[in-house]
Formats: sequence, C-alpha cells, structure tokens
Amino acid sequence: MITVLKLGGTSVGSAEAILRSAKIIASGEGGRVAVVSAMSGVTNHLIQFIETEGAQADEAIGVLVNKHMEAAEELLSGKLLKNFTTEFNDRIKALRNVLNTKDLKEDPYFQDNISSQGERLSSLLLSYTLRSMGHESVALTSEEAGIHATGNPMFGTADLSKTSAALMMSVKPLVLKGVIPIITGFYGRNEEGKPLTFGRGGSDYSGAVVANGLNADCLEIWTDVDGFMSADPRIVPEAIVIDEMNFGEAAELAYLGAKVLHPRTIEPVRMKNIPLKVKNSFRPECKGTLIHHLRAPKNDMLRSVAMKADLSIITVGSSEIAYRPRMVARIIEKIADAGVVVYAISTSLSTVALLINSPDVKETLTHLNLLDQADIERIDVKSNMALICAVGDDLLRRCGVSAEIFSAVREADANVELISEGASDVSLNFVVPTDKAVGVVKVLHNKFVGG
Repeated sequence: MITVLKLGGTSVGSAEAILRSAKIIASGEGGRVAVVSAMSGVTNHLIQFIETEGAQADEAIGVLVNKHMEAAEELLSGKLLKNFTTEFNDRIKALRNVLNTKDLKEDPYFQDNISSQGERLSSLLLSYTLRSMGHESVALTSEEAGIHATGNPMFGTADLSKTSAALMMSVKPLVLKGVIPIITGFYGRNEEGKPLTFGRGGSDYSGAVVANGLNADCLEIWTDVDGFMSADPRIVPEAIVIDEMNFGEAAELAYLGAKVLHPRTIEPVRMKNIPLKVKNSFRPECKGTLIHHLRAPKNDMLRSVAMKADLSIITVGSSEIAYRPRMVARIIEKIADAGVVVYAISTSLSTVALLINSPDVKETLTHLNLLDQADIERIDVKSNMALICAVGDDLLRRCGVSAEIFSAVREADANVELISEGASDVSLNFVVPTDKAVGVVKVLHNKFVGG
C-alpha cells in the first residue's frame, strides 16, 4: 500500500507545523511519499523579488536563510543539524547562482526557476525532521524524482506517462525499502531540463501527479481547513463539512469557487480511481472529506453552494453570429491569445456572452479590438458580477431542479444575468449581481442543503 501525502504551505509554515506534519506522515501505514509546498510566504517573497526593480539577491536570500534556519534550529540538533546545514547551504548557493546569473530575464523560464526554489528548502527540512524522529527519509527535487512537464512558462502540465516511468525507477524502490521520499511540489522539469511550474497552488496538482505515477492507493491533501464545506462558513455559519463526494462534484467546486483544492488536482487521480482525502493538518483528528469515483450517499438535493465574485460579462454583438461559426471561433481565439480564463459562455442569434475575471477585462478588450471592426457591431461590459455554483450528484437529471433553484433565487431578490447549464450533470452555474450573491448562497443552502 502506498499513500501520497501533499503538505501545503501552512502545513510546513513553521517549526511547529513541520513537526506536526512529520508526525502525520510517520503515523501512516504502508509506504508513504510526501509532496510539499514552500513554507508559507516564501513563494510570494520570491515573486516579489522578481517583480521589484533593483531588488538585491543577498537581501532576498537572507530572509529565506533566517526563516528556514530558525525552524531548523528548533527541530534539529547535533550531527543532524550540521548535515542539514551543509545540504541547505548547497541549495542556497545554487539559488544565489541563479539569482546572480547575467541576462537571467532573457530566459522565458526564469520566473519558474526562481519561484520554485522555496520547495527545495522546505522538502529538505521536512526530510531531516523525519530523520530526527528515527525514520529513513530522503529529500528529492522534482528533477531528481523525474516529474516531467510540458507547456508554457508558469503554467505547465505534467507528462503523466514519462513521469510514471521515472517515478517507478527513482521513487518506488525507496518506498519498498521503507524510506520516506519528500518531493518538491509546484513544478516539474521540461524537455530542456528547466523548472516549469504548474501555476499558483500547483503543489496539489503535483501530489496528484505523483499519486498517478506511483499507482498509489490514496492521495491525502493536508491543508488548513477541515475539508470541503457545504458553503463558505464566512457566509453561511451553519455550513457543514462534506464527508464524501465524487470526483465530478469536487472538480466543479474547486474550479468555480471553493479554495480547498487546486482544480487541476482531480484529473490525475480520477484517471486511475485513486481515492483522495482532504484533511486539516492542524486538526488531524477531523475526518475530512473523502473524494472518489462512487456516488456518495446523500438525501439533500444540493451537496454544496459556492460563489466566485469579481467577475464581468463581456458581450460581443455581431449580425447573425449564430450562422457564422468561424466568427465565434475568432472571438474565442482572441480571448485565448490574451491568456484569459472563461468561466461561462452563452450565445444567441447575434451575441456571444463570456464570463471572465474583472481584472482581465482590459486585456480582453485589447485583443477583441483586433478583430475586423466590420464584423463587430458592439462590445459591452457588465461588471460587478458573481458566479453561483450549485453542486449535487446527477443534479441536472432531476426533473424540475432548475425551476426549484431559480424560484429560490427569486426569493433572494436577485436577477439571473447568465446561465451555464448542461455542460456538467453535477452542477448548475449562473451569474447574479455581486451585491445579491451572498443572499442567493444563503437561500440555496438553507433550502436545499440542510444540516
């Protein structure tokens, strides 16, 4: 039996948190592999260094050294502390060389390289902490483990086939010997051997990639919340932890609102039906949420209600656009060129409406204005929108569900601005004005989720 545990930034954010996480890893049965994020705040610190003109490398490195060595001196002593310091200094030296490389910014992967350095330090500290507890452990970078990645800078995707072959050679033999590998999350290596990150929050995805590659029996995501909730408890105080849900429900919630899990985490484990548990490293006694391929038993119509705010609807008008499929394709292509995520699309005879993040509006309009103006009659923007995501297994196969939900929306005195229905059997997504969103979530939760 092999369990892959992913520990987030807050789970390794201090000496106390690292020790707690080490105990969680050590208490498991069978073979264990951990994938770790950088200590909380470290990745932001590195990104700030990248973005600050004239920032000094020695100053940036000094902050990292102090943070990690302070924790190390609390956790380690004697020969272990000496050995850790030697390896730690080697990694700091490598980081200093990267930061001082001339013309570094000419490399398209320089941001990936720098922003992924924190994981190299936290993984080493966690591995030594396990050794201090009497367990054999080794810290592996993504390059050493063999996590292969492809794609554009700052948004890579794992090559699951190559990664699996590499992990079977580099990691599985260690696990079979009783060694606990601690692997850097957040990034892989591209074909040129350069670090390629998986996007912010991508360590969850890294954990799923490792679980997929090792054909693990379970993936555990350890974070700072008790699991998926029936609603955001800041909005609905009576919200409860969801004991079980299926992959489809979890994927929809992660993508459209819930911040418990990175949305890309689901697919690598769903491919091999590997159960996924979300647990709180600060309250390990809590049951958490189990996510699997089976339909989880429930009596309520909805499993959860989530919302995503700070969105805008961009409506592109063009004569009889429905009969001009190439025109629709060009609109989508321009938005893709802007690197903008589209959360929902709706079409009519002469318009295409797209839901995007409000901060992306300016860039989106810039690219849409590159279209032939003879083809575009108008472009409208409606801001201050929020997306409501109502999730339940086989939700849209139930007769009358939409009528019941929108009747409840009316009770919240909200007008539905856009609807996305039918793309998934487990969710009904719709847009309301931001100032009505909280009221909608409360009404839907009280009516259809229950306690």
